[in-house]
Amino acid sequence: MSTPLTGKDYISLTDYSPSEFQYLLDLAVELKDKQKKGIPHTLLQGKTLAMIFQKASTRTRVSFEVAMYHLGGLGMFLSANDLQIGRGEPIQDTARVLASYSEGILIRTYSHQEVQELAKYSKSPVINGLTDDEHPTQALADMLTVYEEYGSLKGKRLAFFGDGNNVAVSLMHACALAGMEIVLACPEGYHPSGKAIGEYEKMKQPGSSLAIVEDPKAAADGADVLYTDVWASMGQEKESQKRLEALKGYQVDEALLKLAKPGAIAMHCLPAHRGEEITDGVMEGAQSRIFQEAENRLHAHKAILAALL
Repeated sequence: MSTPLTGKDYISLTDYSPSEFQYLLDLAVELKDKQKKGIPHTLLQGKTLAMIFQKASTRTRVSFEVAMYHLGGLGMFLSANDLQIGRGEPIQDTARVLASYSEGILIRTYSHQEVQELAKYSKSPVINGLTDDEHPTQALADMLTVYEEYGSLKGKRLAFFGDGNNVAVSLMHACALAGMEIVLACPEGYHPSGKAIGEYEKMKQPGSSLAIVEDPKAAADGADVLYTDVWASMGQEKESQKRLEALKGYQVDEALLKLAKPGAIAMHCLPAHRGEEITDGVMEGAQSRIFQEAENRLHAHKAILAALL
C-alpha cells in the first residue's frame, strides 16, 4: 500500500497541509467503519513499530499497540530503562539502529527537540506520541470526534479551558487546518506561547479564527465543543498547588456547559482529575463525548500508521 503520506514523519501538524490532514481524518473514518463491520484490514502485515516511552501512558501506548496488531503488524514497547538512551547513548545512534529494525518509530518524551533529532537520523517515519510542546496524535482523534458529532469541522467553534499547554497547541494547529474557530480561556501566565500563535497564523485557513481570553464564560458562549485538560501535566507536579490556585476558575462544570450552544459536547484528553478541571456531572453527562474521544485514539492512530508506514 502506498499513500500520499508514505514515509512522512508525524511530529507536528505544522508539517501538514489541510488536504493531508483531511486525508488522515478520512482514513480514520474508513478504518473505524471497517472495524465496526468486522472487515479485516491487515495493511501492515510483517511490519514493526518501535515505541519509545520516556513518559507514562495509558491511551497512547495501548492504542498504538492495538492499532499495529489490528493492522497485522507488531508494536514493541520500549521504556527508557529498556534502551541504552537511559545510559547515555546519543539519540542519533538509537535512531539509526531502531530504524534498521523497524518500519516506524513512536516516541513519547519531554523534549520536542529530541523527537526532531530522532527523525533527522531515522530512515523510518517518526511519530510524536507527546512532547512538552505538542500532542498531535491526540488532536487527530479529537477532530475525528467532532466530525462524528457534527458531520463537518468547518465553522465549528471549540473552546479550550485551562493551561495553554501541548494539547491546546495541537488543537490550535488542527483547528487552523480544519477551518474551525478556537477560543482559549487561560489565566494570565498560562497563555499559549508566542511561537504557537505565530504557527497558527501561518497555518490558518478560511473559516479559522483564534481568540485568547481570560473569562471562561466568554469562551463558552456559543461554543460547539468545550474542551479541557489536567492543570498539572507530567513533569509539573511540583507546581500543582500554584496551578490549582491560578486555574480554579476555569473548571468545566454544568453551569459553563449551559452557556454553550444547545447540544454542545464536552471533551477531555484524559487522564482527568475529576472535581478539578472538570466535574463528574459533565464527565458522565449526556453531552460528554470523552470516552468516544478516547476510543478514537485507536482509529486515529491506525490512520497515521497506515498512511506513514
